[in-house]
Amino acid sequence: MQLSGKPLIRLCLVLVCMAIAVLFAAPGARAEPSSAGLVRQDVSFRGGGGLILHGTVLAAPGAPGTRPGIVLIGGSGPGPREEYRQEAEAFARAGITTLVYDKRTVEYSRTHRDFGLLADDALAGLRLLRGHKGVDPHQVGLWGFSEGGWVAPLAAARSSDVAFLITMAASGHPPLRTQTWDLTTHLKHRGIGGSFAGVISGPAAQLVDSTGLFPTADYDPSQALSRLHRIPVLALWGERDTQVPPQESARIFRQALDQAGNKHTVIRFLPDAAHNGHLTTDGFDRIGGPLFHGKPLGELAPDYVQTVSSWVRAVGAGHPPTSSTAPAPPQATSSVPVPGRAWGAWLAPALLLAGFAAYPLSAVLRRGPAVPAVRWLSGLGLLTVASAVLYPLAVFAAGDAAAAPVVWGRPVAWLVVQMLAIAVLVSAGGTVVTVRRRHRDWGQAVWLRLAPAALATVGFVPWALWWGVMRP
Repeated sequence: MQLSGKPLIRLCLVLVCMAIAVLFAAPGARAEPSSAGLVRQDVSFRGGGGLILHGTVLAAPGAPGTRPGIVLIGGSGPGPREEYRQEAEAFARAGITTLVYDKRTVEYSRTHRDFGLLADDALAGLRLLRGHKGVDPHQVGLWGFSEGGWVAPLAAARSSDVAFLITMAASGHPPLRTQTWDLTTHLKHRGIGGSFAGVISGPAAQLVDSTGLFPTADYDPSQALSRLHRIPVLALWGERDTQVPPQESARIFRQALDQAGNKHTVIRFLPDAAHNGHLTTDGFDRIGGPLFHGKPLGELAPDYVQTVSSWVRAVGAGHPPTSSTAPAPPQATSSVPVPGRAWGAWLAPALLLAGFAAYPLSAVLRRGPAVPAVRWLSGLGLLTVASAVLYPLAVFAAGDAAAAPVVWGRPVAWLVVQMLAIAVLVSAGGTVVTVRRRHRDWGQAVWLRLAPAALATVGFVPWALWWGVMRP
């Protein structure tokens, strides 16, 4: 039997619909079940310096009237909005219209940070959300995570349009002190202690600060906090945060906001929560949740969304909770103040390198006869000083993973540096023996060649002790 006309057209339409259904149900299809039930709107807005930023506004559907809104400010690195999708969707489902946006990558890098520019981005997002349909323009606030915990208070201090402030894992210390605590905590977790941990929090951190290699190293967050006298603040930390010191940070927040005269500061700690407020067993792992860059983000801690949403509702109702501080969890280690900037931090190793380099350089210029013992001393001295300085800087740049593998409580690379330092001393002893045997045959040219290496060797010993190369 043949089909023609309308029956054939209907059959074709049915087959096409079935094919489409099968295609979208295929195992490789990309669905977004966690976004189900939410109204999403992709938006663009002009941030600091006129840069166009892109984000998404998420809201729960169907509820009449206006709702509070919140702008999410991410942590360090070029964080895309996907990194904070769990928080954005959870807040939206709780009745808080949420803007999450891709962080700028222009004028933001490892060596360049401008918290003022990031604050301008956040305030531009706030202005967009205040004009969004269904949002109460008088009840839009900021949420800042980690690095965003420095940016969000600065933005709130700049604008009277910010209705409330929420921080998650904000450090009360300057960025460099926070980073040294983060690194030493993770080094300790890897079984590393002793001189290397001391180098990271001491002379290496001072060198990084003195040379300007760490952007915004000395930014003081208490300055912005002390200007927040009018808006309600909810400050949260995970009880098992291993990246910022929660106990110390909470104390600084309390003191700064009390000094500002803020009567509505609530400080809380999330049980079983890591730095990002997600579930963890020890602060270093994450339990469940979606993958981000191949690693699990962890599920949101059970009390996280409830704490935020109930507090925002109270603020929106005109009854912001009065100031209170929950008992702080124990903190495994205390942070250490970073030594102040000093020209000696970079000048000392520079002079040592110059002194050890002078002898081989003079050999190239053919200035006087060669002395093999001094050649060894100069080469070992150059290698040791350069390695001792560059390796801690590599750990600063790459994180504690650069400290693996570990032997005897020290990174293998650091152990090699310490062995090189011993070789320098042995070589110096051999050079002394050579000098005593042959000095009567040497003219002025030889002594001039030896002088820089000799001075560098004398200076090497106290520098190596201070730098930690010659300490356990």
